Amino acid sequence: MPVLPAATPDGEAGGRMGDDVAAILLTLVTENSELREQLASAQDMLMETAIDAGQLHARIQGLEAERDAWRAEAGHRQARAALTA
Repeated sequence: MPVLPAATPDGEAGGRMGDDVAAILLTLVTENSELREQLASAQDMLMETAIDAGQLHARIQGLEAERDAWRAEAGHRQARAALTA
C-alpha cells in the first residue's frame, strides 16, 4: 500500500492525494453496496425458484400417483372384461 505524503498546515502536499483516496473509497463503498443489493436480490430469486421447484415436484408426484391409479384401474377393467368375454 503506498504511503501518502503528510499534509502541510495549509493542506497542500497531501490534499490532492487525500481527495483521490477519498473518492476511490467512496466509489468502492458505493459499488460494494450495489453489489450487496444485487446479491440479496439474486438470493431472493433463488429462494423463490427453489420453492417453486419444490411445489412442482410435489405436483408431479401427485400426478404420477394419479396416473398409476388410473393405469391400475384400467388393468383391472381389462382383466374383468377378458374374464367375461
